[in-house]
Amino acid sequence: MSSIAFIGLGIMGSPMAVHLAGAGHDVTGYNRTPEKTKPLVDAGGRAAKSIAEAVEGAEVICVMVPDSPDVRAVLAGEGGVFDHARRGALVIDFSSIRPDVTAQLARQARERGLRLLDAPVSGGEAGARNAALSIMVGGEPADFAAAKPIFDVLGKTVVHVGPSGSGQTVKAANQLIVAANIQALAEAVVFLAAYGVDTAAALEVLGGGLAGSTVLQQKKQNMLTHSFEPGFRIELHHKDLGIVTAAAREAGVVIPLGALVAQLMAAAKAAGDGGLDHSGLLRGVERLSGRADT
Repeated sequence: MSSIAFIGLGIMGSPMAVHLAGAGHDVTGYNRTPEKTKPLVDAGGRAAKSIAEAVEGAEVICVMVPDSPDVRAVLAGEGGVFDHARRGALVIDFSSIRPDVTAQLARQARERGLRLLDAPVSGGEAGARNAALSIMVGGEPADFAAAKPIFDVLGKTVVHVGPSGSGQTVKAANQLIVAANIQALAEAVVFLAAYGVDTAAALEVLGGGLAGSTVLQQKKQNMLTHSFEPGFRIELHHKDLGIVTAAAREAGVVIPLGALVAQLMAAAKAAGDGGLDHSGLLRGVERLSGRADT
C-alpha cells in the first residue's frame, strides 16, 4: 500500500481518491474548497489544509485539476508540489492539459528528482464513480509500471501510450471523437423529434446497430429528459477542443469536423450553457432549429 496525496477533489477527483482509500492506501486529500474533502475523510482518508501538508512524505502525488494554468500552479507554483515533495516521489497528473505544458513540467520534475506521468482519463463522472475509467498514460515505462497498481484501482482500460505528453495527445484525440459523437447524437435527437418519432424507441434500436456507441448509451437519457447535470461540463470540453485544434495546427494536420464542433461548443458556452453537461449541446441544435424552449 502507498501513501498518496490527492490534490483536486472535484467531480472526478473525489470518487477517485475515495476508491484509493477504499483499496487500503493511505490517502491525504487537498482541495481549495475544504468541504469537498468530506467524502474522502468519510472513506478513511485525511484532509490537508495545504499542498505542502498533503504531499509531506507522500510516495505518490495525484493531481486532478481543470486546466494547464491550474496544473502549473499546483506543481510548479510557489508552495506547490515541486517545492515540498520528497525526492523520488511519483507524480501522476490525471488532468487534461496541453501536451507541451506536460512535457515542460516533466523536465522540471526530473530536475527536482521527481517522476511525472501524464495520465488523463476518459469516462466522465460515471467512470470515476464506478472505477471504470480509461487511462492513457505518458512517461517513462518504469514509472508507468510503478504506478500500474494505482491505475488498476481507478480504471478498466489502462495503456502506456508513449513518452511525456503522449497521454495528453491521446486525450485530445479522445475529446475530439467524443464531441463529434455528442453533436451527432444531438442532431439525430432533434431530427427524430421533428418527425414525431418515439425518440426513446428510436435511440434503443440505433444503439443496437452500427450507430451504437458509449456516448449514445451514456448520454441518451440526458437528452431525452433535458437533464444536463454535469458529468463533464461544456466549459471544460470547450477547453479541450481548444487544445486539440491548436495542436493540430502546430502539427499541420487538418481536422475540419473538429474545428466545426469546437465552434459549436464555443457557441454553447457563449449562450450560457458552460456549466451544463456536454450533452447540453442538444440545446444548441434546438436553438439553431428554432425549437428551443428557452
